[in-house]
Amino acid sequence: MTSVAIVEDSTSMRKSLVELVNSARGYRCVCDCANAREALIEVPKHHPDVVLMDIHMPGESGIVCTARLTAQMPQLQVIILTVYNDTRMIFEALKAGACGYVLKRSKPEEILEAIAQVRSGGAPMTGEIARMVVRSFKARQPSSSEKESLSGREMEILVLLTEGLSNKEIASRLEIGTGTVRSHISHIFEKLHVRCRSEAVARYFQNRPG
Repeated sequence: MTSVAIVEDSTSMRKSLVELVNSARGYRCVCDCANAREALIEVPKHHPDVVLMDIHMPGESGIVCTARLTAQMPQLQVIILTVYNDTRMIFEALKAGACGYVLKRSKPEEILEAIAQVRSGGAPMTGEIARMVVRSFKARQPSSSEKESLSGREMEILVLLTEGLSNKEIASRLEIGTGTVRSHISHIFEKLHVRCRSEAVARYFQNRPG
C-alpha cells in the first residue's frame, strides 16, 4: 500500500485528488492539506511515502515547503503539481528536493503513473528539465571523494541508475531483492548528499573522468 499526502490550496482540486488516490487499488491518502503551514505539521505526523505538492500556494510556496519537508524527512518523495510547464519553477522545486512533476491537467491515470514511477525509483520529468538538473550539478565543484566512498555494489547500482533502470529492473539484473536495491539507493543518496535519483545520476556524470 502506497500512502500519499496531498498539498493543494484549491478545495475542489484537493478533493478530486483525494478521491482519485483512494479509489485506486494499492493507494491511500493519509492526509490532505490546504497550504504549506498545514503540510509542515500533518505530513511528518502521517509519514506518507509520496506527497503531491502544489507549487503555487498562498503563504509559503510548494518549493519552500518541499525543501523544509525533505530536510526533515530525507526519504520522502515529492511530486510537484503545476498548472503550467514552467521550466524555471519546476527546476527550483527539483533543486529543493522534489523527485519529479506532473501537470494538473494530466489524466487521472497519468497522475497515478507518476506516483508509481517515483515509488519504483523513477523521476517523472521532461528531458529539458533533466538536462537543467545535470547542467546545474556539472557547474558545481566536483568531489571525487564522494564517489570513492561508495561500495562496489553501490557503484554498480549507480551506473544502472544512469541507464534509466527502475528498482525492479535493477533487482532483476543483479539478481537481488527490490528491498535490497532500495536500501543501497538510500545509502547512495546519503553518501552523495543528494535527495533523488536524477541528482544522483547528475553527480555521477559530474565526477566522471574526462
